[in-house]
Amino acid sequence: MSRVKITLSYNGSAFMGSQQQPNTDNTVMGHLITVLHRLKITATPKASGRTDRGVHATHQVIHVDLPDFWTDLHRLREMLNVQLPPSMRIQRIEFVEDDFHARYSAKRRVYRYVIKEGLSNPFEDNFITFVPSLNREAICDAIGCFVGTHDFEFFKKSGNDLEHHTRIIYRAYAYSYKGHFIIVFEGNGFLRSQIRLMVGFLLRISAGKATKEQLIEQINCVKRHTTDIAPHNGLYLTHIKY
Repeated sequence: MSRVKITLSYNGSAFMGSQQQPNTDNTVMGHLITVLHRLKITATPKASGRTDRGVHATHQVIHVDLPDFWTDLHRLREMLNVQLPPSMRIQRIEFVEDDFHARYSAKRRVYRYVIKEGLSNPFEDNFITFVPSLNREAICDAIGCFVGTHDFEFFKKSGNDLEHHTRIIYRAYAYSYKGHFIIVFEGNGFLRSQIRLMVGFLLRISAGKATKEQLIEQINCVKRHTTDIAPHNGLYLTHIKY
C-alpha cells in the first residue's frame, strides 16, 4: 500500500456537504468513494476537514492508501476525473509518507468569503453573497480583532460537541478585487460554521447593527450579541498548509 495526497476542487452547491452521510450519496466524499471502489481502491479516504452544504473548495486535500498495482498517478487522476461529477475536479495526486494525514498533519487552513454589493443574479448567486450595501472600512477596521488565540465558544454552531473551542487565527483581513469584497481567515482550525458566524458579525457591523466593541465582547465570551450566520454560498476553502 502506498499513501497519496489528493488535491481537489468542487462546486459546493452541487452537494449536500463534503462529509460522507448515511442518508445520501450526494456528498463530495460519497462520490469520491464510489469511484475509488470502481478502481479497486477500497481504503477509506480522509479529508483535511469537512465543508457544509453549499460551501466550495478550490484546494481541498484528501489522503488515501492505494493498492500496489496503482503506480501511475497521472492515469489515476485521469480516470477519477472522467468518472467524477463535473462539479468535482482532481487537480493533482502525489505520493506522500505513510504517516501523512490530511487532517492531523495540517498546520493552517485558509478560507475566503466572497461578497458583492448589489442585487443577486442567477449566474453568480451560488458562488457569491450579495448584500444591498457594504461598509468596507468598518469591516477592515473590525476584522483584526479576530487575530490571536481565542475561545470561540460564541462563534460556533449548536451541535458542536468538541471539548474546547480555542483556535488560533493567524491572519484576518479583507480587500476589494474586481468589484468583489474578499474576506480572508487563516487559522490552525475552525469550529463548525465559525467562519460564517464571524462573517455574519462583520456584516452586521457593516450594516450599522453592531459595533466593534460588541464584537470584542463576543470574542472574549463576555456577551453573545448575535448569532447571525452568513450564507454558505460565499465561502471557499482555498488552501491547506502542511
